[in-house]
Amino acid sequence: MRKKQQKPPVILENLRVEDFAAEGKCLARHEGQVVFIEGEVAPGDVVDVRIFKTKSNFKEGRAVAVHSFSPLRQTPACQHFGTCGGCKWQHVQYETQLDFKTRQVTDSLERIGKVSHPGIRPIIGSSRQYEYRNKLEFTYSANRWYTDQEIASGDTLNRRAAGFHVPKRFDRILDIQHCHLQPEPSNAIRLAVKQFGESRGWSFYDFIQHGGFLRNVVIRTSSTGQVMVIVQFGESQPEEIQALMDYLQENFPAITSLHYVVNTKLNDTFQDQEIIHVGGTPFIEERMENLTFRVGPKSFYQTNSDQAYVLYQLAREYAQLTGTELVYDLYTGTGTIANFVAHQAARVVGIEYVEASVADARVNSEINGVENTSFFAGDMKKLLTASFFEIHGKPDVIITDPPRAGMDPDVVEAILGAAPQRIVYVSCNPATQARDVAALAALYDVKAVQPVDMFPHTHHVENVMWLEKRA
Repeated sequence: MRKKQQKPPVILENLRVEDFAAEGKCLARHEGQVVFIEGEVAPGDVVDVRIFKTKSNFKEGRAVAVHSFSPLRQTPACQHFGTCGGCKWQHVQYETQLDFKTRQVTDSLERIGKVSHPGIRPIIGSSRQYEYRNKLEFTYSANRWYTDQEIASGDTLNRRAAGFHVPKRFDRILDIQHCHLQPEPSNAIRLAVKQFGESRGWSFYDFIQHGGFLRNVVIRTSSTGQVMVIVQFGESQPEEIQALMDYLQENFPAITSLHYVVNTKLNDTFQDQEIIHVGGTPFIEERMENLTFRVGPKSFYQTNSDQAYVLYQLAREYAQLTGTELVYDLYTGTGTIANFVAHQAARVVGIEYVEASVADARVNSEINGVENTSFFAGDMKKLLTASFFEIHGKPDVIITDPPRAGMDPDVVEAILGAAPQRIVYVSCNPATQARDVAALAALYDVKAVQPVDMFPHTHHVENVMWLEKRA
C-alpha cells in the first residue's frame, strides 16, 4: 500500500510582527489575513513563520527564523527561555509588557463587554520582575525533554529531570538548572532532592506508565523568610521517604515547615490527599500591615505577595468603608481580603467553595483577634440566595474575587437582587470580568478601573474595578 505523501510545510517569509495577541501570542498579516504567531517574537520583528493551522479568516504558526529584531526586545535572564513556557515575554522590555496588559484590559471592557468607564488608570507594575513568586511546583520525571542543543551534542544524557512540563507535552519535563521565579533556597532544594534520589537509585515518575517513586516537590516561601516544602511520592516506601526527610532537615535549616504526601492517583493534585507533617510548624506565615496569615500545605495565597498587598489596598480603598457596613467577601479563599478590611467594617461575611480554605479563614481571624467575620463553605450559586440574605443580612458592599471563569450567572443575579451600594470586583481574567460587569451595568456604573501586574514576563494581568449603584 502506497504511503500518503506528506505535504511540504507552508512557510510565510518576511512577515512583520505588528502587535501582541491573546494568550501571549503575536500577530502579523499575510495577504490581508491575520496570522497568529507562537514563539519568541516581539512587535517589530521580521520573521519567517511555519503554518500549522489554516482557517477561513486566520492562520496560526510558529516563528522559525528572525531576519531583524525589534527595538522593543531585551536580553532574557533565564538560560531556559525559549523551551520552558513559564515566562514567555522575558525578551520584551517590561514597559512594553505593561502597555499591552493595559490594552488587554481596555479591549476586554470596550470590545467584549462594551462597558462604559471613566478611563483606565495607569497599570501598577511589579516592584520585582524576577523572584516574585512565593510558590512553585517542580516535577520529577523519568522522561526528560532534550533541547535541540543537547541532541546535537551527541552526549549521553541523564533521562531523569527535575523541572517543568514542556508546553503542550504532559509527558515530558524540561530539566531546570536555575529558575528565576522564586528566591532561594528554591533552586537548591529542587536540585538536592533530585541528586539524593539519583544517589539512592530511585525511580522518577513516568507520566506514560503512571508509575515511579519520586513525583514532585512544592516549595513555598514567605515574606517573613519562612520556607515550606511538600514532597510528593508516587509509592509508599516509608524508609526511603524518611531518609529524604532526614536529609532535608539536616542540610536545609531554612525549611521551617516540612511535609510529604503519598499520591497514587493519575494526577498531581493533593487537595484530597493526606498531608504528613514531618518537621517545623504545620504552616508558614505571611504578614500584611498588622495582620498575620497562616498558609498551610493546601492553603491558597496570592503567589506574588508584594502585589497581593497592592490588590488588597485597592479593594479596601474602593470599598469606601466607614465602619458601619456589612461587607460580603465572595470567593474569600483563606479570608485574606475579609480580614484585611474587617477593622473598617461593622461585619464581614466570607463565602468560599473549599471547606479547608474556610477553616483557614476562621483561623486567620482568630489569630489576629478579628471578631466581626463569619465564613461559610459551599457552592456560591447555591449558597448566595434570598434566604441567605434574609438570615445574614443584605450587604452594603460586596468584594468579589472569582476564579478565571468569572462569576456564574446565578451569582450575578443574586448580587443584582441584593443590590449593595458598592461592588469591588477583583479579577485575574479581564474578559470574564467584562462579561460580568456588563450584566451588572443594569444597576451599576463603573467608577474606577485599575490594572495590576502580578506576573511579569507573562500575558496575565489582574484588574480591580469599583462599581457604584446608580441613584
